[in-house]
Amino acid sequence: MGNRLSKIYTRTGDDGSTGLGNGLRVRKDDLRVEAYGAVDEVNSAIGMVLATTLPEPVRNCLIEIQHDLFDLGGELCIPGHRIISAEHVLHLEITLDHFNEALPPLKDFILPGGGLAAASCHLARTICRRAERRCCSLANVETVAPETLQYLNRLSDLLFVIARVLARLEQGSEVLWSRSR
Repeated sequence: MGNRLSKIYTRTGDDGSTGLGNGLRVRKDDLRVEAYGAVDEVNSAIGMVLATTLPEPVRNCLIEIQHDLFDLGGELCIPGHRIISAEHVLHLEITLDHFNEALPPLKDFILPGGGLAAASCHLARTICRRAERRCCSLANVETVAPETLQYLNRLSDLLFVIARVLARLEQGSEVLWSRSR
């Protein structure tokens, strides 16, 4: 493969349009662009989590997810293209169950926090929920693979569980919501 990004600016988007992976030009606020842009935001937020000190199993899991998210963004950028499969969703479920196994059952709501890595993971989780909402909006008007929505739904759950794991490692406990503060 040659130098694909030898020139970063092209000026082709100066009019408020951008090119999809299939060559079609659309407005930069097109629902499809919003969807894959939000997926890119999740990926960047996970990068922020990875910039902290993490246990190796968490680090490896998040790096693998970053690759999946890059694939998912590519899938969304090319209408009709499919990369994310039911196996990707199942892998997230298995990983989620593994990390959740050692955690105590939830009895209260948890506030985002618990240390830099945990708080960063909570932020990634909320951005993932936004990406899921953007993909739902796109699915209302165009075909979106069900695995795309399932993947983002499971990923936000996994990020929640990883945030719980990290909070316990960083602070020894989680920040619980108090109704009667």
